[in-house]
Amino acid sequence: MLRDKNLVPLSRQHQHALALCVRIDRASPIRDSDLAAWQAEMVQLFQSEVAVHFVAEERVLFPVAGGFAELTGLVAELVAEHAALRAAFTRAEVSALSSTDLTDFAARFSTHIRKEERRLFERLQELLSTEEMALAGNQLEEALRDAAQVCAVPTDTTSLRPAK
Repeated sequence: MLRDKNLVPLSRQHQHALALCVRIDRASPIRDSDLAAWQAEMVQLFQSEVAVHFVAEERVLFPVAGGFAELTGLVAELVAEHAALRAAFTRAEVSALSSTDLTDFAARFSTHIRKEERRLFERLQELLSTEEMALAGNQLEEALRDAAQVCAVPTDTTSLRPAK
């Protein structure tokens, strides 16, 4: 299903986060000497986009979705996943993640994003009227105002390298 224009800003941020997840996955297992660079990139993404993104979803989209009985369980899952992901970002801030932790984080974050895109967004697009979607879009635009609007550029350590 084509993404409704009111959800595109969130989807764009999802793409930025998925790019990091894919690079972590492809770089795994990550060498201990590279852990600091990967964690620094995680922190940068969290500070520039993800923190604001999570709050926007929690204050705007999740309450709207929670108004539909069929979505209350999904919203509860997503809120719990936000808490677990925030904990991983917090651990990255103090360089406390191992290579395995990074790989696990990328898998969990990717799964979370796909759940939002494929289940939450798709269903909201079916359930909400054009006016309701526009209202949510205006609220999301305001909530996302302080988020960066560009994808972070990987460092030499965190960029994908061609296969040898």
